[in-house]
Amino acid sequence: MKNWYIVQTFSGFEHKVAEILKDTLKRKELNDKIEDVLVPTHEVTEVRRGKRIQSNKKYFPSYVLVKMEMNKELYHMIKNIQKVTGFLGLTGTPIPVSEKEIDKIMGRIKEGSLLPKTQISFDIGEQVKVCEGPFASFSGLVEEVDEERSRLKVSVSIFGRPTPIDLEYSQVEKN
Repeated sequence: MKNWYIVQTFSGFEHKVAEILKDTLKRKELNDKIEDVLVPTHEVTEVRRGKRIQSNKKYFPSYVLVKMEMNKELYHMIKNIQKVTGFLGLTGTPIPVSEKEIDKIMGRIKEGSLLPKTQISFDIGEQVKVCEGPFASFSGLVEEVDEERSRLKVSVSIFGRPTPIDLEYSQVEKN
């Protein structure tokens, strides 16, 4: 019976380990022993220098999920892949992950792929600088934050009077 196991890797090498594992399986003709190799990620929108950038973030850094029929040969083959530190579980004994936990993880993956999230957060009263639009180079205070729409209401001083303006996250940067 095939179960899900968690393989621990060096941070930043999750995709490389998954790729090496898949290649090794093809080479040794063991594709029937391992059903799936997964590095759970979700898409986030980051704002860098006033520009929105889409990137993938790992849900579980340093971990690769593998659905396989555990045996000594596969255990040692995976453990001997460069940048693999071992399996999650008691010393020398990999513990399968329950289907309930895997369903939760798969739900998070599907949810994350439907809703790209912005990784920037703003606080009310925080000082920001407008970097785009007609008010570029103006500084102001955050009055309201609408995280759902990724918008802010910022109060800037125009002719000595505080004026609220509505801006997207990408149009401002933190001071």
